[in-house]
Amino acid sequence: MRNKYYFLYFLGGLCTLFVLTSCGISKSLKDRPDVGNYHVNLPERTQISDSTFVLGANFLTKNKHGLWELYVEGNPLERGMAIGSLTQELLQKQEKVFLSKVNDLVPSKTKQALLRSFLKYYNRKMYKHVTEEYKTEIYGVSQYSSDTFNSIAPPYLRALYLHSAHDIGHALQDLALVGCSSFAVWDAKTEDGELLIGRNFDFYAGDAFAEEKIVAFVNPSEGYKFMSVTWGGMIGVVSGMNDQGLTVTINAGKSKIPLTAKTPISLVTREILQYASTIAEAIEIAKKREVFVSEAIFIGSANDKEAALIEVSPHKLGVYDVPNEHQLVCSNHFQSDAFSEDKRNIKQIAESHSQYRYDRMEELLSEENKLNPTKAVAILRNKEGLNDKPIGYGNEKALNQLLAHHGIVFQPEKLRVWVSTNPYQLGEFVAYDLNEVFKNRDGTPSEESVASKNLTIAEDPFATSEAFQKYEAYRVLEREVEAAIEEKTVLKAKKLSELQNYNPEYWKAYYLAGYYYYEHKQFSEAAKAFEKAKEKEITTVPDRERVEKYLKKSIRKATQ
Repeated sequence: MRNKYYFLYFLGGLCTLFVLTSCGISKSLKDRPDVGNYHVNLPERTQISDSTFVLGANFLTKNKHGLWELYVEGNPLERGMAIGSLTQELLQKQEKVFLSKVNDLVPSKTKQALLRSFLKYYNRKMYKHVTEEYKTEIYGVSQYSSDTFNSIAPPYLRALYLHSAHDIGHALQDLALVGCSSFAVWDAKTEDGELLIGRNFDFYAGDAFAEEKIVAFVNPSEGYKFMSVTWGGMIGVVSGMNDQGLTVTINAGKSKIPLTAKTPISLVTREILQYASTIAEAIEIAKKREVFVSEAIFIGSANDKEAALIEVSPHKLGVYDVPNEHQLVCSNHFQSDAFSEDKRNIKQIAESHSQYRYDRMEELLSEENKLNPTKAVAILRNKEGLNDKPIGYGNEKALNQLLAHHGIVFQPEKLRVWVSTNPYQLGEFVAYDLNEVFKNRDGTPSEESVASKNLTIAEDPFATSEAFQKYEAYRVLEREVEAAIEEKTVLKAKKLSELQNYNPEYWKAYYLAGYYYYEHKQFSEAAKAFEKAKEKEITTVPDRERVEKYLKKSIRKATQ
């Protein structure tokens, strides 16, 4: 259920694509950027090796750590076409990953038709809220999309709407089903007194989604140079830093959501990264854009030498900073005065795992007098609960939930950034110095990695431990048990025992065993498993209530 649970968050974005098959008369579907004003003179892509490609001054290469490094420059259409040409295999693979989940998520043709009808209405105004610059860049990227999915929608519309997958899934579910964690420290809290930022992007859309991460370096014809961690076909920003030392990351929040799509949050943050050099400038850009999900935009600024949160929802915007302190922490609830009485936000704090992770970050930060990048990475990798309590691997109350797409650490004043490598954020953190990456870009592409090799942060020893191998075995078995429950098939008791033994501190291992036994009318065994689950650190209030409900029902049925 866990994979499906996270895929449901992504459901809206995937199902958006179905809209495009039945809305040919919609003005939004006819809209295209005017590319006639742009001059593009790009050569053909040259393949240097199986992992290095060049196109004029632009290049794509895969480093020894498994990260793809992309550099592009020029006007919006040049950038888009360069991205599309260089990353076409990654773009097409990512698109296939997304679309292959549609039938799994919405197997019913009737439900697919209902979703088409709803989303046709829902997306009717989105095209009005994306700037011409970004529509043009997306258009350029889309020229290299596969023809395989043209029966679903033309390439440009597929590319445009996939930028709102995060937002639409969030809107349809009205849930923040990811647990991103971010923190910043400065002045007395760091070894050099400079700003230091860490964050985990805990967005899970299947293992294949995170296989081909791209570290993109963009030199636009207008605005600031910047880097971001992304994936094939994505020009929006979820984690990035520009050459002014301004950083942007996003944390999902919870608030009332309207019935029309507007500006995808990743394009708002892209605009901030490209055009802002201070927190004040970032706030002004955020105020200009109408969003349709609730999100905390975490801004770090070398010029301001501090960090702040821009908290946005479809109806209001709040700013949260800590002028007399030296650290800022963010999970998945809002902290500004604008949301202090917001009922959804209050419920999020009370019932989700957001406050728990917030408290855990504060606890770990209080244990370190002076942070540096290596210590920041250690916090992002932390798998324990409050007071170092073992809470099971994969528990969403942990900062390291062992599902992150990436972890990232910024030193804005030095223009340095560290990006995690697989698995999760356990692999080496690869360092990049934007001063070096963007220096001497005189039209000559790089055929080698642009990483700062001497700054690499070592792999977490947990990645090669027996405990990690058991956790990976647990994940495989968890999916098998979930499938058996859903399909009402029979499992050997040994499987359920192994599930619990592989991850003995994780409440869900016992809950799944209990639920399986309950469905198969083995109520005494179900009660034992639910009782064990209740003793563990359960993720959310609704999860705990579910465990308690089935425990009572199992005990009652076992004694009848």
